Amino acid sequence: MICRACFELGIKLGALFHQFIGIPVGFENVDIVERAIESCVKLQPFVIDAKVEIVRDVLKRNISKFGYTTLSPEMLKAEVVVEVENVRVRGTLKWVEDMKYPYMNFEVISF
Repeated sequence: MICRACFELGIKLGALFHQFIGIPVGFENVDIVERAIESCVKLQPFVIDAKVEIVRDVLKRNISKFGYTTLSPEMLKAEVVVEVENVRVRGTLKWVEDMKYPYMNFEVISF
């Protein structure tokens, strides 16, 4: 079941990343966007919790003169917890500058 839980977690993190990169975001709606992404992820099967952060420093550097930009991988941090048949795993998504890559990682919480 650990493999199944990790698989489900990978699907959730991948969906979170690929579905939301590119959406319009600015300081006016950043909190709403974070909560909306969390809400969408929490609707998926096996998800126990989801937390999303749009890194404000990166957002600020990318804001256009019109007051917004599009969500980029460098801005996104997330944590998702899934549970499949009493196996609970937590995954994280964050930009790793050295790798220039949105790194996803997981840990088993309980089984």
